[in-house]
Amino acid sequence: MTRITIGRQAANSLLLTGIIEAMCRGLIGKKLGMTGLFTPEGKYIPVTVVELGPCVVTQIKTVDSDGYNALQLGFGDKKAKHVNKPMQGHLGKSGGQLFTHLREFPVDDPQEYSLGQTITLDIFDIGEKVDVVGTTKGRGFAGVIKRHGFHGGRKTHGSRSHRIPGSIGCSAWPAKVIKGKKMPGQYGNNRKTAQNLKIVDVRPEDNMLLLRGAVPGYKSGLVVVNKLKIAKK
Repeated sequence: MTRITIGRQAANSLLLTGIIEAMCRGLIGKKLGMTGLFTPEGKYIPVTVVELGPCVVTQIKTVDSDGYNALQLGFGDKKAKHVNKPMQGHLGKSGGQLFTHLREFPVDDPQEYSLGQTITLDIFDIGEKVDVVGTTKGRGFAGVIKRHGFHGGRKTHGSRSHRIPGSIGCSAWPAKVIKGKKMPGQYGNNRKTAQNLKIVDVRPEDNMLLLRGAVPGYKSGLVVVNKLKIAKK
């Protein structure tokens, strides 16, 4: 856990609310896939392998200039022919390296960072719990059985209602379809957050983070690993 010097009044407030202020709240990474590990006790646990960082500081935002403290981090190499001139000028201030993805992360004191600085996954520890943000797999237009888990109609005794949703409207009043009704439609391709995933192992030499459980998204999909805002015992 990062040690931060703060005032007594602020420290008491954080202690009461359970909020943890860290220097950098997270990093950008890429999901590599899933595997499993055996614990020293012989228990098998499923883990997701994430390539996390290294990320480069491309912009520093402060309260005076932007109204809040944050770092803009870059991840993933990109060819110059695929980056427009304004973005090349923006990234040139941090060393000229071009990135595929840019994301912002809140920080406690932006003065501790400099443009072009590299941030690695050393900010995370084994046993720490994190939130992982990813984009779920897109499954296109799906019916109610696949999309919402409807059990479907009976298959025998003359039934003609096998996979259809059935009646969706109301009677004479209110004579309309209620908002939020579960119906066929676009399934997947949504931003989702998997909360409180435990870090099983940290491998700085390979820039790999092993998380217990599943992470939203497909292999090689972009993920953002954030530190928890509230302390977990």
